[in-house]
Amino acid sequence: MKKEDIMNIRKEFPYLDEEKVGKKIVYFDNGATSQKPKCVIDALANYYSYQTANPHRGAHYLGMLSTELYEGARDTVRDFINAKSSKEIIFVRNTTEALNLVAYSYGLDKLKAGDEIILSIYEHHSNLVTWQFVAEKTGAVLRYVYLTDDNEFDMNQYKELLNEKTKLVAVAGASNTVGGIIDVKEVTRLAHEVGAVVSCDCAQLIPHVKVDVQDWDVDFLSFSGHKMYAPMGIGVLYGKKEILDSMVPYMYGGDMIEYVYEQSTTFAPVPAKFEAGTQNVGGAVALAEAIRFMQRVGIENIHKHELDLTEYAYNKMSELDFVEIYSTKNYNRSPLVDFNIKDIHSHDVSTVLDTFDIAIRTGHHCAMPLHSYIHQNSTCRVSFAVYNTYEEVDFFIDKLKEVRKVMGYGS
Repeated sequence: MKKEDIMNIRKEFPYLDEEKVGKKIVYFDNGATSQKPKCVIDALANYYSYQTANPHRGAHYLGMLSTELYEGARDTVRDFINAKSSKEIIFVRNTTEALNLVAYSYGLDKLKAGDEIILSIYEHHSNLVTWQFVAEKTGAVLRYVYLTDDNEFDMNQYKELLNEKTKLVAVAGASNTVGGIIDVKEVTRLAHEVGAVVSCDCAQLIPHVKVDVQDWDVDFLSFSGHKMYAPMGIGVLYGKKEILDSMVPYMYGGDMIEYVYEQSTTFAPVPAKFEAGTQNVGGAVALAEAIRFMQRVGIENIHKHELDLTEYAYNKMSELDFVEIYSTKNYNRSPLVDFNIKDIHSHDVSTVLDTFDIAIRTGHHCAMPLHSYIHQNSTCRVSFAVYNTYEEVDFFIDKLKEVRKVMGYGS
């Protein structure tokens, strides 16, 4: 995209209103959560202002309107990821809840002692601690895929780990720390050859690339709205209908039942079976609007701008002899750079940058095993979105040098 296109996109994001925010912020923490365009904020406000009612329950205008909007949002998500049916789309709070749903409703019920679960060392705690729990309860065994010298998913090791005992492969589509992207389609094809089911944590991937669950043939796919320009508190679990039909409910309550008797209950078909209680209808409506925003800009355009910006930042940072970079060198990466400044703790780096109104992320990024693997307790992460600019990167690079000065290194 041209600079003019990016500047027009920036006009849609209220956080860039320096007068109302109180300062001009360079926001490089998009891997944690993205900022929201005005169209998404308006969609959420409009729902709560003029369209609010409990869906699926009220035989009145607002009840029927709320139901129509909620199910319309489900259809939008179905089209966005190319699912076969809207019944394969389950609304949840976030990726974490989606992964826990798979762990409780599929993992605890389907896995047994001696079965093997393959994870990558990339995994966010949401897709790691859940499977530790399942393994502890079922007697299943966790196996890990580690990284190549370039911090990429080691496909050769993955092939070696696959065997007739492999029953589940749970991997992140993209690392939130070193930025590597997994070939989900190939991972899934190989897993299916040994009869394993694949669950993909797509939280760090879907804001940036086109996802096609039918082409990938993935069995489960999870993502959060708040990383892709939608509000917090809304996320999605995709699952193949035949697998979802075979699973037990995760939570119990209203709107997920068929009939309730004093001593027994039958459950509604999917997706209702997994959507107990009043759902976040406003969040679903706003998620659908965020998807329309991404489609209007063009997902390919978003991806290309973010890749080019990441490459630019990576190369600029590589020129600084006091910066250590841990991200993959591959151009086709998640739009982030993970790094440290030599001799300075990551939290101090972030604190000093914040004095220049630059927002970055520091810590272990909910990926402690990965940090242990790369021999770092804590790192800094800059992550980009479509509204970020080359000028912001240049400003950030200049202030990295200031960090050294403030902390007593260099002149």
